[in-house]
Parts: sequence; C-alpha cells; structure tokens
Amino acid sequence: MGVHAPEQVTQLLLRWSDGDASARDQLIPLVYGELHKLARAYLRREQRDASLQPTALVNDAYIRLVAQTNVSWESRAQFFGLASTLMRNILVDHARRKDAVKRGGQSYQVSLDKAEGVSNRPDVDLLVLDAALTDLSRLYPEHSRVVEMRFFGGLSIEDTAVVLGVSHATIERHWKFARAWLRNKLSQ
Repeated sequence: MGVHAPEQVTQLLLRWSDGDASARDQLIPLVYGELHKLARAYLRREQRDASLQPTALVNDAYIRLVAQTNVSWESRAQFFGLASTLMRNILVDHARRKDAVKRGGQSYQVSLDKAEGVSNRPDVDLLVLDAALTDLSRLYPEHSRVVEMRFFGGLSIEDTAVVLGVSHATIERHWKFARAWLRNKLSQ
C-alpha cells in the first residue's frame, strides 16, 4: 500500500456508500494486500489444519464484505473491523465443518502465542475460543469486539478506537480486561 492508501481507502469507501460501484472496484487492489497479510498472520497461528489458505480466507471475506448492503462505510478502520468479524466467522465455520466431518476428531487449534497473553496455553481450540468470545460478548460486548478486531482482524489499538468511536485509553482498558477474562475462561 502506498503512503496515501489509508486516505484513498476511506475516500473510496465513502464513494461506495454513496452508490458509486466503480469505487468498490478501485478499492480491491488497495485492500486486498492488507487483507491477505492479515489472513496469513492469522493462519500462521494455526497449528494443525493447512486446508484453509490465506487467499481462500481473503476471497471469502471479501465476497462477504462487498455483499454488505446495510453498511454505511465511514473509514478504512471500519472496513477492516468488519473484515475481522467476517474472518472470524469464516474460520469458525470452517472449524465446525471439519469437526463434523471428523465426528469428534482432532480439534482445530490456533496458537495464541502472538495474541498478547490471551491464554497461558500456547494452543487453543478455535471452537473453544469462539465459545469463550461468545460468552464474553453476552456479558461485555464492547470488550468482545475489541478482541475480535485485534486478534482476528489485526487492527491496532488506534484503528480499533476509530472503528468503535471510543478513546485509545478505553480500548486499552477493554483489551486488558478481555485478555484477563479470556485467560481465566480458557484455563478452566
């Protein structure tokens, strides 16, 4: 991505929201590389299953992103925030399908070594993590969104703050609390 790409992405998203379909087409080369980088980084944490490739994850996420009809695009950070949600959904659906096929076989493991202390265990079953995040979202929805954007979407503290419309300090507090809550939940 070039130096002006974040502003270009935001401008294209705004034009797309205003009904300019050509803006969506111009957006693809600007965001594809970054989405692919996020997918590669996430899938590197995966321990066992190499059947889902970064390109397939990005393509699935992008197809779901462009199919969004009720989104009023406001910023690059918002776009990548929604991308993180969609990537999580795709990965969890993939893990569930594999689990169903194996009928209780090996679980789909992800490494949380790079997730800044979410768990004391280096490998966590993706479905267990998803269940814990679902529980977290019932009790603390804002905290769950922060984890989703940071862990699945690779967003920075700053970008997460922009997407959620809160301060940097609030995101840091939510991130710290959510990691501790998840660490406790996953250790049970």
